[in-house]
Amino acid sequence: MDGLDTLKAKYLAAIATAADESALEEVRVGALGKKGEISALMAGLGKMEPDQRKAAGAMLNVLKDEIDAALRARKSGLADAALDARLKSEWLDVTLPARPRRTGTIHPVSQVMEELTAIFADMGFAVAEGPQVESDWYNFDALNIPPEHPARQEHDTFFMNRAAGDDRPPHVLRTHTSPVQIRAMTEQGAPIRVIAPGRVYRMDMDQTHTPMFHQVEGLCIDRDVSMANLKWVLEEFCRAFFEVPSVELRFRASHFPFTEPSAEVDIRCSWEGGQLKIGEGDKWMEILGSGMVHPKVLKAAGVNPDEWQGFAFGMGIDRLAMLKYGIPDLRAFFESDLRWLRHYGFAALDLPTLPAGLSR
Repeated sequence: MDGLDTLKAKYLAAIATAADESALEEVRVGALGKKGEISALMAGLGKMEPDQRKAAGAMLNVLKDEIDAALRARKSGLADAALDARLKSEWLDVTLPARPRRTGTIHPVSQVMEELTAIFADMGFAVAEGPQVESDWYNFDALNIPPEHPARQEHDTFFMNRAAGDDRPPHVLRTHTSPVQIRAMTEQGAPIRVIAPGRVYRMDMDQTHTPMFHQVEGLCIDRDVSMANLKWVLEEFCRAFFEVPSVELRFRASHFPFTEPSAEVDIRCSWEGGQLKIGEGDKWMEILGSGMVHPKVLKAAGVNPDEWQGFAFGMGIDRLAMLKYGIPDLRAFFESDLRWLRHYGFAALDLPTLPAGLSR
């Protein structure tokens, strides 16, 4: 066929001078598209004699392959050039030190959990964990909470949805970390000494409550444990946590289904000048609930109440963080405001230890 060399030179030159992928695509369509010049020549092969068609078809296939290879090579070159230009424009020296404002910070709740763990570990308490979706038995029955108790109603507890006809025991989002003490005693038996920090859920949604918050449960079971031991543990905890030389606690009789006797615990404080000071002044502030573990709770966990006894206590971690670090609004804990976190957060490597100080 005449003119193939001219056609080849034409398109190779156009490919070499294509400035970008858009221009290169126009060249490809002009040569190899459905209405392209080479495609048109391929379509005309059917009108030729067999011998002519065979020779012309071979030459056109060679031309088509050369143009296609040139297009691919040019496209790859343009892509490499674009990447090089982008890398030069977006160059960053990764050896430069990080900007201080971009350094990660630890949320106050996480920090307080670490502080709690350090303090109670020093007193021989291990950390126990349990699921956040609990069975009705672990969350209520095993803790001596009767069926008619208000906490077991839907206005107080998040119940998991069940299909019609499902007669399995209901499950709930745990309303406290107390189910962990049942699981821990069932698995480990007695004696036992554990704390159980974690998330809990209740149908409380107003200015002073959130539907999800954090609690820590403490449990100590042994043969001769008494309220005196409970008082000492709580005093030592408060002294270490609030980092004051001494504290004074006041126990007030109360009622919890899972402890008997039960007591609310207040701490002596002052609010002079709007600033909280622990261990001094003439004011009292409630900080937690506690008591001796009810014999029925021990039985439910497989522990013989005739041989073993102990105490339990529970407190809100969010509230502790607010009191210690002067955080005024509980809702801010859950708003994901980076400005708030930079103000109240802790350095990533600021690990609390008793010898070095909990909050440095």
